[in-house]
Amino acid sequence: MTLRSKKAWPAGIRLAALLIALAMLMASSRAADGPLGPQGETPKRVIAVDYHQWNGKRNKFFREVVGAGRAAEGLRADWQRDLAVVHRTCGFKYIRFHGLLHDEMEVYSEDGQGKPVYNFTHIDALYDAILRIGMKPFVELSFMPQAMASGSKTVFWWKGNITPPKDYAKWEQLIQELVKHLTARYGVDEVKQWRFEVWNEPNLDIFWSGDQAAYFKLYEASARAIKGVSRSYQVGGPSTAGHAWIAEMIRFADQKHVPLDFISTHDYGVKGIGFDADGSQRLFLDPAPSAIVGAVRSVRAQIAVSPMPDLPLHYTEWSSSYSSRDAVHDSYIEAPYILSKLKGVQGYADSMSYWTFTDIFEENGPPPSPFHGGFGLLNAQGLRKPAFYAYHFLNWLGEDELRSSDPNSWASLGGRGARVLFWNFTPPKLDESDQVFFKRDLPARDAGQVRVTITGMAAGEYKMSVYRVGYQINDVYSDYLKLGSPASLSGDQVRELAEKNDGRPVEKIQVQIVAGQPFTRDFPLRENDVYLITLDR
Repeated sequence: MTLRSKKAWPAGIRLAALLIALAMLMASSRAADGPLGPQGETPKRVIAVDYHQWNGKRNKFFREVVGAGRAAEGLRADWQRDLAVVHRTCGFKYIRFHGLLHDEMEVYSEDGQGKPVYNFTHIDALYDAILRIGMKPFVELSFMPQAMASGSKTVFWWKGNITPPKDYAKWEQLIQELVKHLTARYGVDEVKQWRFEVWNEPNLDIFWSGDQAAYFKLYEASARAIKGVSRSYQVGGPSTAGHAWIAEMIRFADQKHVPLDFISTHDYGVKGIGFDADGSQRLFLDPAPSAIVGAVRSVRAQIAVSPMPDLPLHYTEWSSSYSSRDAVHDSYIEAPYILSKLKGVQGYADSMSYWTFTDIFEENGPPPSPFHGGFGLLNAQGLRKPAFYAYHFLNWLGEDELRSSDPNSWASLGGRGARVLFWNFTPPKLDESDQVFFKRDLPARDAGQVRVTITGMAAGEYKMSVYRVGYQINDVYSDYLKLGSPASLSGDQVRELAEKNDGRPVEKIQVQIVAGQPFTRDFPLRENDVYLITLDR
């Protein structure tokens, strides 16, 4: 049979051939741009990553420390269970909390002659559990044992005494005996990895009834006691609210030759008056890009021009709000909020301790409902909030950071492939308080397409997994609102909410990367969405 020229083919066959050729051309175009990328107009936001452009090892400051309420809560089985979860999934290394020396821990008393009696049984049980989980204590030395206190002023329903000691020598002896005991139990090599922080927010009269001079006296006695056991142990402060007393603290330590191994302070991205345990204030999320970020950079600058320019900086509390009754903590907006702030402070802070890992937290009594605006990454039933996934996704990135063209993203090597984490953070324009605004269903608006392009990857087949957090995606709080915000959840409801919000990928497919061609994929984005894309060979 002799083939005729194309011109001689019947019209129907010529049309079929034309359609086949057009399909092949389109397929070729798709392959050139990426294995899956829907093509068309280039999105306004493009995240370009070069597989061969490294920024070096990833800075994992975000997972150094996480916070919790008070020491006595740490003796609970559910608290320890949830701490193990966030250590395993988010990678947190240190845990910090109030009340180690509070009377419910039964550390200090005096006999009939006024002589000190020490009992470290509860501290041993707590620290044994933390070390068994695989974490280490960031030791906050607070509050004042009643038998040593100069007054009766307290904070929280569990009545943490906030007054200076009536005898600073007895305080110093208590700290020294505690540190000696910890050394005998765990060894110098272990304890020298811990950090000792003196008190909590002494610049606020709700946490310290003395003045700045009285705090510096307390700090000096504490540092002397700790260093008296081992010079290798780390001690720091001032653990202030709102990055106060930084220059004064360094000047005091320098002039008085008092040991100071790190600076610690706190900040919250909310507009309000101050401490708010019961949610009675009207609080407003601060929408400014400089919120949190500007403060951290400012403190770093203060340290840099001080007589101790190389001091590490630990933010031992931070979050979107200082109230444990602020629903922003439960909202899906918290996940991109966390990521945007951590991105902005990378390289300026040595740690950022999110306040807190769990809603098992009792500043104003037990949690009043499953979702009440509590600080935790997990609620009291262990349900994973959107905030949890911000840290989980961060921890999932690989060890080596890749350069990304997009400031609201991180990229890394990982799984013999690449991983890209990106987000949209769009703070709402509030004309009403957080406590009103975030207590209702808040659908997300469209934010356009995002194109992820990775050049330089080796040819071959990869498993692509897409993970998301956003409105009604790993958004347990919106699901809770749909249930009518019940005061309690049944066992079946907890299981159903946990399963629906378990972080599983929203998409898993095989993709083929062709030699010399980039991986390209477009993703639909809504306001306050978070994506983690993994490509594993």
